[in-house]
Amino acid sequence: MNKAVIAGVVATLLLGGCNQAAQAPEMTAQQLMAKEVQPTAEIYWNAVQFISDETGDHDIFPKTDADWKRVQEAAVKLGQLGEQLKTPGFSEGRGQDWIQFSDSLIEVSKLAEQAAVERNTDKVFEVGGTIYSVCSACHQMYPPATGAGTEERPGDDAA
Repeated sequence: MNKAVIAGVVATLLLGGCNQAAQAPEMTAQQLMAKEVQPTAEIYWNAVQFISDETGDHDIFPKTDADWKRVQEAAVKLGQLGEQLKTPGFSEGRGQDWIQFSDSLIEVSKLAEQAAVERNTDKVFEVGGTIYSVCSACHQMYPPATGAGTEERPGDDAA
């Protein structure tokens, strides 16, 4: 085959992919939040806790390398989920603030990862509060759906 034919075939294959519409995500934003974002955030939030109850004061924190790795992986995954929320399948039909909230989740996930890398329980606790604030701010603009809302498609008001 000559080079011109090969170049033509390659160009056709590449351009053919450009005409395809963005593929719809496998789940709604509500489902992604419930199945991925919330459980991942809870791993991070539950890593460092200060509990005072009838049995006394309890400091909960990662104790092993595996514990710290899990906290770090949760932070990284939150950033990846923030990136996913910015894709057209989740952001289409929503305001520019949706992208800003997603960007905020990505940014705070970097702080969360660094706190875990440093094994700094105070920072993990503090950044956990910031993650909570980012999530809460988004939920004020995009309230989580209840009941049948789990079936809503991206672009609906519910997150």
